[in-house]
Amino acid sequence: MKEKTYLISAVASKYNIHPQTLRLYEREGLLIPSRTEGNTRVYRDMDLKKLEFILNLSREMGVNLAGIEIILNMKDRMESMQEEFSKFLEELKKEFQDKEALFEEKKNSIVKFSSSKVAIFKDDKEQQ
Repeated sequence: MKEKTYLISAVASKYNIHPQTLRLYEREGLLIPSRTEGNTRVYRDMDLKKLEFILNLSREMGVNLAGIEIILNMKDRMESMQEEFSKFLEELKKEFQDKEALFEEKKNSIVKFSSSKVAIFKDDKEQQ
């Protein structure tokens, strides 16, 4: 199934912004739409979510374009770090489970002995 895409005019209309604003966001590197073979901009659902985030920063919080760029970069880095941390945590869990299984295996193979008395024998030379 092909992903749904939207033309610049439909996106501009939906979010009540001018198409030039979308082109500006693209020039600034904030929002990079895909292109058709005819070089027409097409926006995917993922692009629309990012646009909503950008518009929220701009409209609701009064952040300028430079600030938006910084926030988007930080957000990307945080998501990347979160992904790396999750992978690390999974590896750690797996290693722990492997070690735990090895411990259980060894624990079950330990031979138990009853306590025994120890006798110490001294050499004749030591007694003199």
